[in-house]
Amino acid sequence: MRRYSYCIIFLLILLSGCNRHEQKARIFVSQKPAAILSVQKPPKSRPARMLDSLGMVNIVETDSTIAISLMYSRPDNFTGKVLYHELKEAYLHPKAARALLKAQRLLRKLHPDYKLIVYDAARPLSIQREMWNVVKGTSRNIYVSNPAHGGGLHNYGLAVDISIIGGNENPLDMGTPVDFMGKAAHITNEQELVHKNIITKQALIHRLLLRHVMRQAGFHPLPTEWWHFNYCSRKVARKYYKLIP
Repeated sequence: MRRYSYCIIFLLILLSGCNRHEQKARIFVSQKPAAILSVQKPPKSRPARMLDSLGMVNIVETDSTIAISLMYSRPDNFTGKVLYHELKEAYLHPKAARALLKAQRLLRKLHPDYKLIVYDAARPLSIQREMWNVVKGTSRNIYVSNPAHGGGLHNYGLAVDISIIGGNENPLDMGTPVDFMGKAAHITNEQELVHKNIITKQALIHRLLLRHVMRQAGFHPLPTEWWHFNYCSRKVARKYYKLIP
């Protein structure tokens, strides 16, 4: 009888120990999701915070399907150097941003596997001055707005440099790279460019598609750059909108 009692007591001790381990295990498991949820996004860069304060909007925060590849955050642009040392995000004035979202929707409706890619958007006037210093006194100065005259539409967040990515996730052939300074990038006489084999007929078709969706959304093309689109005129921008310092 005594041996039987000892066995019961021993079993009760084992069971109570198991319960304590189970409770600890449940506590440990329940704490894991809380730790994961506490992870925060990295802080925004100084230029991004400045653009936020001016009321500009981050394009990917409004439509993450639009690709971003800022060419002035890399040295492979017409200046040959990095101009955006901190800025990695593409911002626009809210009106231009809404128009860009419309262009993306129009493009996806026509070609579900295509999407827009932004190479430059809102640009501080301080960066405009650096660009101008590279081209002033040369024949290339027609491609860069003089900051002394109020800059260009990029400096108001009202212009975008843009192209199209195909279903293979590569940019479509547009005849020249973005930021190419020469007549092959002009849109004023493209049929002649095709006739002289300077650009292909397929490249022209791609340019026409880009211009179609951007015009339908409310943008206006720039005659000397197939990738550049303005939301309004400089006169309107200088009268109603603020420069980005």
